[in-house]
This record gives sequence, C-alpha cells and structure tokens, in this order.
Amino acid sequence: MSENKNISTTYNPKEFEKRIYETWEEKKYFTPKVDKNKKPYTIIMPPPNITGQLHLGHALDNTLQDILIRFKRMEGYETLWLPGEDHASIATEVKVENELLKQGLKKKEMGREAFLEKVWEWTDEYRARIRGQIKQLGCSADFTREAFTMDENLNRAVRHVFVKLYNEGLIYQGHRITNWCPKCQTALSDAEIEYSEHEGNFWHIKYPVIDSDEYLEIATTRPETLLGDTAVAVNPKDERYCHLVGKKLLLPLVNREIPIVADDYVDMEFGTGAVKITPAHDPNDYEVGKRHNLDQIRVMDDKGYINELGGKYKGLERYEARREIVKDLEEQGFLVKIKPHIHNVGCHDRCGTVVEPIISKQWYVKMESLAKPALEAVKNKDTKFVPERFEKTYFNWMENIQDWCISRQLWWGHRIPVWYCSCGEIICQEEAPTVCPKCGETHLVQDNDVLDTWFSSALWPFSTLGWPNKTEDLEYFYPTNVLVTGYDIIFFWVARMVFSGLHNMGETPFETVFIHGIVRDSEGRKMSKSLGNGIDPLEVIDSYGADALRFMLVTGNAPGNDIRFYPERVEAARNFANKIWNASRFIMMNLDRDLMNKYKDCKEYTLADKWILSRMNTVIKEVTDNLDKYEIGMALQKIYDFMWTELCDWYIELVKPVFYGDDEKQKGIAYNVLYTVLTSGLKLLHPVMPFITEEIFTHLVIDEESITISAWPEYKDELNDIEAEHDMDLVIEAIKSLRNLRAEMNVPPSRKAKVIAYSNEEGKKAFEEGKPYFEKLASASEVEFIDTKEGLASNVVSLVVKGGELFMPLLDLVDREKELDRLAKEKDKLLKEIDRVEKKLSNENFTKKAPEAVVNEERAKGEKYKEMLKAVEERISSLG
Repeated sequence: MSENKNISTTYNPKEFEKRIYETWEEKKYFTPKVDKNKKPYTIIMPPPNITGQLHLGHALDNTLQDILIRFKRMEGYETLWLPGEDHASIATEVKVENELLKQGLKKKEMGREAFLEKVWEWTDEYRARIRGQIKQLGCSADFTREAFTMDENLNRAVRHVFVKLYNEGLIYQGHRITNWCPKCQTALSDAEIEYSEHEGNFWHIKYPVIDSDEYLEIATTRPETLLGDTAVAVNPKDERYCHLVGKKLLLPLVNREIPIVADDYVDMEFGTGAVKITPAHDPNDYEVGKRHNLDQIRVMDDKGYINELGGKYKGLERYEARREIVKDLEEQGFLVKIKPHIHNVGCHDRCGTVVEPIISKQWYVKMESLAKPALEAVKNKDTKFVPERFEKTYFNWMENIQDWCISRQLWWGHRIPVWYCSCGEIICQEEAPTVCPKCGETHLVQDNDVLDTWFSSALWPFSTLGWPNKTEDLEYFYPTNVLVTGYDIIFFWVARMVFSGLHNMGETPFETVFIHGIVRDSEGRKMSKSLGNGIDPLEVIDSYGADALRFMLVTGNAPGNDIRFYPERVEAARNFANKIWNASRFIMMNLDRDLMNKYKDCKEYTLADKWILSRMNTVIKEVTDNLDKYEIGMALQKIYDFMWTELCDWYIELVKPVFYGDDEKQKGIAYNVLYTVLTSGLKLLHPVMPFITEEIFTHLVIDEESITISAWPEYKDELNDIEAEHDMDLVIEAIKSLRNLRAEMNVPPSRKAKVIAYSNEEGKKAFEEGKPYFEKLASASEVEFIDTKEGLASNVVSLVVKGGELFMPLLDLVDREKELDRLAKEKDKLLKEIDRVEKKLSNENFTKKAPEAVVNEERAKGEKYKEMLKAVEERISSLG
C-alpha cells in the first residue's frame, strides 16, 4: 500500500500536532451549523480567568469536555463546544495593578478610564494566550463563537438581568456583614477567601458586671474589635450565668454599658461559655445582634484603621490597635491571661491580606424565591449530578442560602446600571439615562461599584448564545447537555447558573452536571505556588505530546474523585502511543489493497479472526455505554487493554505467519480484519488521543478525510461470537502458561519443544484450532493431541490449564548433560544448607538463648531446603 508508507518511522507528536489542529480549524470541523434535521449536543466551556497560564485542573476539565464532544460528534450529533474566558474582576484588577506598580504607576492616580485601558491590553494578551493553550491541548472547541464575559452582548445580558431583578424587588441595597479586604478595599465572595492555620492567641478579658462584684470572662482572638462590642451572650441553659442574663456590663476601656443576653448560638463547652458580641465585625455576631436588636457599631474604616468611634485608638492600623488595647487592658487589670491558639484565618486569595468581616453598604440579591425552583429542579432530576452524591452539597447550600452580595468596589467589571440624581432619585435601567425623570436634572452619577464576577458567570449558558436576543443558536443549542466542572464551585457557580437559567429562560441550563475532582501532586497535596509543586501542562505537552497528557489525566479517573499527577504515568501514556504508532505502521506496511478488495466479502475466518472481531464488537458496546454514563476512565481502560494486549500483543502476532505465507485468500481475510479492527480501535481512542489517531487514520483510510468527522463504531450482532472468545481465551491462557514455564526453566525462545495436549470437553476444539498459535507463540516444534494420559513418558513437564493438561518432554526443554550438572551443583548446595541448619538447631546455646521467632525461622528454613532437595532429586531421577 504505497500511499501509506510515508508515515514517519518514529512517533514524534511535535511533527504533526500543530499541523493537524490547523487543518481541523481550516476545515471548520468544530463549527456546527443550526440543522433542524440533526440533534444538537452542547457544552459551554467553563471560562478560565484571564489571569495567567492554564493549569492542570483546566487541562483535566477541558480534556473531559473534549472527549464528550468528540464522541458525540462522531455519533452524528451537531455538536457545539463554545469556548470563552472570564474577566475575573478582582483577580485581574489586582494582577494589572501590581504590574503597573512595577512601572511606577498607581491606579488611583491614573484614573478609572486610563486604568481600564491597561486592563483591556492585558485582556487581549491573555485571552490570546489561553486560546493558544486550549488549542495545544487538542480541544475541538468552536472559536468562531468564542465568548468573553465583558463582550458587549454579554454585558447587555448582565444589565438586562440586573434591571429585571431590581424591578421585581429581588435586588436591594443594604448594610450587612461582608468579607472585606482592607488592602483592595472591596467586598469579597467566599470563593475569594483561602483559609489556613495561623498561630494566634486567645486573650481572656474581664467584663465587670455593673453594681456587682462579679464579672464575665470572655476569650477573643481579635481584641481590637472590643471597641465595637454591644453585648455579651451566654447560653440560656448555662447555669453558671443564668442569674446574670438581663444585667449590664461595663465595656473595658470604652466604659459603655452593654447587656448580657441569652442565645442558643453560644457553645457552653467552648472557651469560657461567654461570648463578646460585635455585630458590625463578625457574621455570627451580626445574626445574634439582629435577634436581640443590638446596635451595630463599626469601629474600623475601609483600610483597616480604627475610625472616630474608636476613641483614643483612632487612626491606628488594626494590628497596631490590637497591641495598644492589650497593653491598656493589662495595665487596667482587665487582662486575665493570654493563651496560645492555632486557628483558621481567612485571607484574600489574590493579595494575601487577612480578611476583615465588617458592616458595609452593598447590593444584594434576595435568594429565597430564586433558590426554591432551583432546588426542585435537581430533586426532580431535571438536572442530574454525576456522581449523584454531589446533590447533597448542592442541597445543603440551597437549603441554607443567604442573600447574595453582588457589588464589588472595583473598576474592572460590569458596572452596576444604577444612576443617582442630586434630588435623591435612583434610576435603574439598561442604558444610561440622560435626564432625571423626577426633577429633569441632566447631571446624573452612575454607581461606582461593579458586579461580582459570578453574576455574569451565572448567565454564561445562555448569554453566550446571544440572549437576551432570540438568536438561532439560542433556540437550537439551549438548554445545553452537560456542564463539566470541579466540585469546589458547586455553590458559587453551578447553583447560580441553575437558578438564573430557570428565572430567565424558564428551564434548567443543562441536563447533567458532570463533577470531577482536582489534580494533586504525587504526594496527594493540592498544587500551589507556595508549595512549588505546580505542573505547567504546556511543559508536559512539549516533552510528551498532548495525547500523552490527556491519556494520563483520564487514566483511572472516576467521576468526582481527585487524581494524582505522576510523571511516570505520562511516560507510560507516551509508551502506549508509541506502541499504537509502531503497530499501525507495521500493519500499513503489510496491507495489500488489491487483496483486501478481492476478499472483502470473504468470511472464512480463523479462530483468531473471529475472536478479535468479537472482542472489538464487545469493546465498542461497553465503551459506548461507559461514555454515555460518564465513566470515562473505565472506558479508556477497556480501549487500552483491547489495543495494547488483544490487538498488538496477540492478534498481530497470531496473524504474522499469514503475512509471510503464500495463501492469498488467508492474507486478504487477515488484512481486512486487521484494517477493520485497527480503524475501529482508533475511533474508540480518538476522543482521548485525537492527534495520534488522526495522523494514523489519514494514512490508513483513503476514503475518509478525517477521523474527527468519521462515524463512531457500531455494535453488530453478527460479529458477536461468545464461543470464539471463550476458545481463544483458553488458547491464550495455555500459551501464557507454556511461556511462563519455559521462562522459569530458562529455556531460550529459539529452542523448540513438543507440546502434548490432553484436553477435556471444554478445551478440545479450542486447542485443535489453536494448534498453529502454539507453534508460533509457544515455540512448539509440534502439537500432539492425546485422548489418554496412559503410557505418557515420565520425564515430561506438565501444566494444568483451563481446558485440559499440557505436557512437554523435559529433554526438549533442556540439554541433559548440562541440566544434570546444574542439578548436581544445586543438590550439593542444598545439602550444605540443610547440614548448617541441623547443626545450628542441635546447638543448645542457640535454641535456648535465641528468641523463639529466630529459632522457628531456622526450622522453617530447614524444612524448605528439604522440600527443594526432594524436587531436585526427582528431576535428576527423571533425567536418569
């Protein structure tokens, strides 16, 4: 087959991966059309942040999506995998601000417009970089539809939803506790906080009871918040403090009277059982304060400095104030003790600053009415989680949901579509107003805040398809089929997309949420800059190829479980690719198109032919089923076993004699079987390893232009041959046993040995049909079939196998004189060991003084040597 011989002699992914991807794009294989005659299959890519390189988590996430998309494309669906990126308000703003500081430029001095110009420059650079990385991974995404959360049409969708929710009374402004970053001076979501253990202290402080000699002792890790205390709470069941409930305390240093309140929130067993309540500086205290109508006294400004309500401590930074307050408490006799304490501290994940919970005025979404239908959608299985256990995570958050803080004090992002007039009028609309509807004033000021990044991300499944416009794409490709994402953002993103889809589109945005774990290092640790254990997927691709990385990420991957990155597993994946490459090249070099065409309809199959076709058929069925169930790791294992073991290690070896023989018909049949099995195997492997399968396929198959748009293999009843599979399995197991025996006896492959087969009813037909395979793969000089073991020579080696018993004449396996000489030396060695052990055990100094376990070990050795001696003597006798 001359047209196939130009495939490279060695597997080198650098030679073809880039070229192949460019061809795919040029041919527009990944750009679907709206075709009402075909069923759509849609995945909207979770948008990576435009803050740097993609990591292994992105590589895993995108590989899993690409596998599903390529599988469904080959099954005949009109597939859309829509890529895009997220503007990541705070992460990007921090990155750009830090870059500008290196150039001596400060954000505030530059002004909003000039700063945003710089952010857009960053955006263009990093979007291009991410796009390139996704392509290097082999992702078959439609970049003609690429989206960005700050695109004008997506921005319009954001404004539309904000105004809609505002007009429905579901968006409001309020003073509530928020996570606050004093450095970035913005509210944060829970997703933007990283918790780690810090060494701190419990400061135990006395709060005197007014008109009494008693006092309450409280313990706090943040003594600076004492300035904003408005109560001390105890548990109503705590007998130690019941008599004090309702009385007043004098707040140390501040000299303000505060009440003692009873609340179930207090844990009687923790600390002193009395808790200072600072509603403006702690989320739990805030809730206690609401229940007891306590004042909210905020004593810190946005930068983390004590404000005018802090008395003498005004102007001090929070930790400086802590030192001064502790010093004053000690001097005034209020400090009881300081107890070291390790506790979890939340820090802003972008700048590392310790987060300060404080009361601030923010925009919120009322969640109760939005959460209810989203909860029911998952309970009713309108949206299914894979694995199902992650429903609990979703339910737990939805059932305990709080109103959502959506405003951020940043410049980069979707600016809140609200304008203020000096007359007090608040105008909320999609487009900027030119005049105040109340007083006619034309000078209107837009709200400075931007929306939480998750607000725009919540609309991602439909805003990317053109909503709120009624586009063809939206009508055809929505709702989407599956969302592939990690378990760590079920709260922050998955849940918000579900309620946003239901509220704005009237249906859930995806049928299935396929959850995967995170990629950890080989020790099971999370990858991070601080540990220095991160892996750049592009470096892996450069060394091993994209296919090897993809294969490694999917191998052994079970839905929802974390995986560990082992470099040796990437190497093993590359070895597999190399095996497939060499096997395919061997097949292509030997195929004869003329003979294939001549005997294409001939079904005079050998046992090996029937076996491999049936195994292929079974694997097609099982892999298809696994992929439909998102059991991708399981599917890949079956493909791997079939391609490596059954096709390469066995079938190709079994038919090699046909290649070198003279039987034209046998050759034609074998070529057609090989061609069918290899092309089917490549198709099954294609979703996981797209580049190597494409390169081989385009050299192997002359009547199709690309494996990417080829048809997925179909299960065919007529190829199913359970009997052939059973018989061939018996033959393979027998050959393996014969090989193992020869290896144990150090018999070189070149030394042929007669095989005598005594088969039971199960193995008779199998062994007879397998005769040529024993000769080829078990180095059999001949195969003799016997009906009885009577009269069988004594100097034979026997093997009990499934299907019967196999015998080989010992002298066929070994040189008699050499073997007798070797056995004599072995006998002499064993006799010396037995003598040594017996002398040791007859020595009373040893048996009485040595530990019992040591003595027993020597006795066991003696018995073992005697057994080995007996076996050697029997071998010598049989050779006699």
